[in-house]
Amino acid sequence: MYTNCTNTVSTVSTEVVLTVQLDYRDARPIYTQIVDNFRNQVKAGILQTGDKLPSVRELATALTINPNTIQRAYRELEMEGWIASVPGKGSFVCGVPGGAQPEQLALLESFDKTVAALQKLGMTTQELMARLQQGGNENA
Repeated sequence: MYTNCTNTVSTVSTEVVLTVQLDYRDARPIYTQIVDNFRNQVKAGILQTGDKLPSVRELATALTINPNTIQRAYRELEMEGWIASVPGKGSFVCGVPGGAQPEQLALLESFDKTVAALQKLGMTTQELMARLQQGGNENA
């Protein structure tokens, strides 16, 4: 067991296949695309807490990119709390940092899109805040 993240990670879990889609025309660096792919898969529940990720070498070979790029992505994910690396064992999914649930993250993303759409239609931040406070009091 490894407890470098908020959840305990079992080093006996099965290895998962990490599906990564890279767009070489994207302005974002390759390592950022890998990090974003990983985050989205954890949020969607495709990758579960305790899942073992492919090694740096395996993923670099599968994607035909430099292993340093994968290492940089894994390092960033580890610093943010998405994964934990166990020397000699591999890297494991810790889950969503902060303990947010996938459903909660999906709803917040929907909320953000709705707010942006309302602002495009001319609603001010103050009007949105007032609406939010009213809704909070009505449901209390």
